[in-house]
Amino acid sequence: MSTALAMILDAIFGEPRALWERWPHPAVLMGRAVDWCDERFNTGERRQAKGALAVLLLVLGGLALGGLLAAVPGIWVEVVVGAMLIAQRSLVDHVGRVAAALDLSVRDGQASVAMIVGRDTRAMTGPDVARAAIESAAENLSDGVVAPIFWLVLGGLPGLLVYKLVNTADSMIGHRTERYLEFGWAAARLDDLLNLIPARLTAVLIRASAAGAGRWWRDWAPIGADARLHRSPNAGWPEAAMARVLGVALSGPRSYDGRRQDFPFVNPDGRRDIGAPEIEGAITVLWRT
Repeated sequence: MSTALAMILDAIFGEPRALWERWPHPAVLMGRAVDWCDERFNTGERRQAKGALAVLLLVLGGLALGGLLAAVPGIWVEVVVGAMLIAQRSLVDHVGRVAAALDLSVRDGQASVAMIVGRDTRAMTGPDVARAAIESAAENLSDGVVAPIFWLVLGGLPGLLVYKLVNTADSMIGHRTERYLEFGWAAARLDDLLNLIPARLTAVLIRASAAGAGRWWRDWAPIGADARLHRSPNAGWPEAAMARVLGVALSGPRSYDGRRQDFPFVNPDGRRDIGAPEIEGAITVLWRT
């Protein structure tokens, strides 16, 4: 009941700007905790071990804080904290802005999608913008909605806070760069583990909730085959399911830091000349899922 109420509360109110302009959002506080670990431990030798220690501290902190919050009588603390950390409304809002911007011009679409993806956007075509937005929608449906709900149901507030802390750490330090290759290893691997079931569950939900899903399991083998083409062990699953539901090709070549990388397409036989209508279709899939 508390999880359902948290979802409804988030769906209605999203992220109230007036509130978070006065107080730091919990995600911001989690980012500060990761920053502190980065500055304190990411120096000298044995950085992989220090990174594992940092993740352990974050996990213990999440368990402790979650346990304290869960001890408060009633369900409303879990409802409110859950609503703060489930990102369904904000995800829809961000992706919807890309569709609206792309309707104006490709340049507007490039500027808008740059707010939600890490790839280079200056040379993107309209279909490139649409693919990036839809991929972000699918991946963040898993990371920002299904996985937090999964861990809230399974582990209560301690489970939710641990997941969000690890996911935040992965997004900040789980990169294969010179600075984070060793230090961020533990955060990246633990995030992969925590998302293993939610990512596949997201794919099931996307496909099973789609129109004409009476025999949705027939698509499972091709969805799995496409998912395994993805560079991420988890992100490929929701993207592959979204691609098949919309009938579009996702992933494919893109550029990071000025370097073009030729990733394979997911659902390569799908439509590639896509735009704002397909992004709006992805938003419909988000709400339906």
